[in-house]
Amino acid sequence: MTRTVVGMGVGAVLALTWIAFGFWAFVLVLVALAIGGGVGRIVDGKLDVHAVADAFRGKRSSS
Repeated sequence: MTRTVVGMGVGAVLALTWIAFGFWAFVLVLVALAIGGGVGRIVDGKLDVHAVADAFRGKRSSS
């Protein structure tokens, strides 16, 4: 599956959630998708948690 197809599927799920259950259900599903995507990137090794934490603390890296 291409990223375009996955993006279209996610958009369809979000749109149907908004239509069927309202705005706050849409926000809840959106947050759950974002958390799931973040966890997936961590598991795949594509997201360095320490670098993200340092960025939130205001520390900068030159690497």
